[in-house]
Amino acid sequence: MALLLGVDTGGTYTDAVLLRDEKDVIASAKALTTRGDLAIGIGTAIRAVLDQSGVEPLAISLASLSTTLATNALVEGQGERVALVFVGFRPSDLEQHGLRDALKGDPIAALVGGHDHAGGEAAPLDVPGLIAFLDTNTSGVSGYAVASQFATRNPAHELEVARIISERTGAPVTCSHHLSAKLNGPKRAVTAILNARLIGMIDRLIGRAQDVLTDLGIGAPMMVVRGDGALMSADQARERPIETILSGPAASIVGARWLTGADEALVSDIGGTTTDVAVLRDGKPAIDPQGARVGGFRTMVEAVAMRTSGLGGDSQVHVQSQGLAGGVFLGPRRVIPIALIAQDAPDVVHAALDAQLRNATTTDHDGRFVRALPGLPRGDMPPRETELLSRIGDQVHPLGRILRSRMETGAMGRLIDRGLVQIAGVTPSDASHVLGTLSEWDGEAADKALTLLARRRTGSGDMLAANATDLAQMIVDQLTEQTAITLLETAFAEEETEFGLPPDLLARHVLMQKGLGGHRGLLALDAALNVDVVGLGASAPTYYPAVGERLHCRMILPQHAGVANAIGAVVGRITMRHTGTVTSPSEGRFRVHLETGPEDFAAASDALERLQSVLRASAEAAALSAGAAGIQFSVEQDIKTARAEARDVFVEATLTVEARGRPRNASG
Repeated sequence: MALLLGVDTGGTYTDAVLLRDEKDVIASAKALTTRGDLAIGIGTAIRAVLDQSGVEPLAISLASLSTTLATNALVEGQGERVALVFVGFRPSDLEQHGLRDALKGDPIAALVGGHDHAGGEAAPLDVPGLIAFLDTNTSGVSGYAVASQFATRNPAHELEVARIISERTGAPVTCSHHLSAKLNGPKRAVTAILNARLIGMIDRLIGRAQDVLTDLGIGAPMMVVRGDGALMSADQARERPIETILSGPAASIVGARWLTGADEALVSDIGGTTTDVAVLRDGKPAIDPQGARVGGFRTMVEAVAMRTSGLGGDSQVHVQSQGLAGGVFLGPRRVIPIALIAQDAPDVVHAALDAQLRNATTTDHDGRFVRALPGLPRGDMPPRETELLSRIGDQVHPLGRILRSRMETGAMGRLIDRGLVQIAGVTPSDASHVLGTLSEWDGEAADKALTLLARRRTGSGDMLAANATDLAQMIVDQLTEQTAITLLETAFAEEETEFGLPPDLLARHVLMQKGLGGHRGLLALDAALNVDVVGLGASAPTYYPAVGERLHCRMILPQHAGVANAIGAVVGRITMRHTGTVTSPSEGRFRVHLETGPEDFAAASDALERLQSVLRASAEAAALSAGAAGIQFSVEQDIKTARAEARDVFVEATLTVEARGRPRNASG
């Protein structure tokens, strides 16, 4: 009998489940995610399932972690300060694929060097320029990203830059060619930057999770879910945290399939920070061929084809004051629900809300609070941010008492982006407390906060809502609408029929909206989602029945839907895919592009055989390192040829070797 422990650390909740032989859920539990020290929430959830089941810690044969931490960080624009070493590219390349946006003002060294498409050196690497950059730009930098032109054809310059950075700084270095074998240097650079930005965050999560397992006496190996739903070892996740983006959502897809047996469906997982929608086809999640897109960035990470929107139970509620009617909009930033922060600091929260309710007018800061997260590395910070953190200290404060000028608003935003400070405000979770569909936290505080927000004025001069209950319903209705739009966008994006407009425009098109409303006039318009939706997440039973009604589709809400991510974390398999390329720089010469440098062969078959052998060995080594047993291999090859002088001429070949196996100790 194998006892498997799955843990999912989300933005709001940490879930844990115990499975027996991948067949039965024998215990499940939730605990609040503790951002300041993730081990507290993880430990609480694991202890709860151990207590429920009566299982001895040593009897657990495998532990696996999925997390939305990396996804949420990118959606919310968080992460640590990094530096990019950009080798052999033009200055204009910084404007491609959101590369400059990904840097967010962090330092960059644009150096001479790089290779050509055939793997030959385009120019010698500017080592003195690199050393000068490192001597003047290391302050506050937690890690480095390195991207060199055509590094996937010859990684020599990336490897040399990484060696020098490691020797001189000791900081972690991310090489772009380690994350993808595809061309497109600027896009690889974006992926490398995001990876470097996440290393410290994911390292702390994994380290604290392993500490908890040790403290509880659980000696099982720990795995981490990748963005494609496969498993990797904790050490591999520490090196390539970017591969954990969409980890939680990918685990939820695997969990949805396990829970329902559905072959064709949309899977929608609502968490505290995001809503993640993916497609199940033939019982398998579709993989995004263009790479995972999260937080506005298109990466080169192989992951499930997922639409992630900043919409969740803890999404910030924004008042739309423009226009006569007014209204609300949700997200993309997560805030702490007022009902929750009131549990942590009831005296501060209720006193502030009562005082604000007595005022004749409302301000933008009413009903909002701030606290700092202790124990996180702060590095070097400008004086204004340092002063704000000192002012906040270790207490909860009304936001208006901390911000003393407009200039401090920007500094506060930067502290939030770095994950050092959290804001509390009105959320859909608070609306649910007011409506009575949720009662876990302080409903009285939620009612006061919504009463304050309802007093805000619209463009017509009228109050936003008559009372807290009306505003709560307005917020929940808006969540229903934004969720429906997200599902429609996914459906249009995956449709085989071309409609001539982008999915976001199609989902919002007046004809689609009128069709969903069953318009009847001279025209009769009907529209519906023609596939089942599997609703996952703790709040899915609260919000998703209305979504199913809106889209006229069957909404499946399976048992254990609230811990589907944790279930998916332990029923996956270790899968390592390694890809390489063979080119033909001249007639009769076939070049294999390897980590150790290009190798030339006189026959295409010899080159392909050499590449397959190297890829098989590296994929097997990675799978064994992750803890795989019973490894099986598959090979895909894409050979491109061109017709010339009545014969096919070899142009390029791409080989992918997949090594797949079960976690070694999963069977006990």
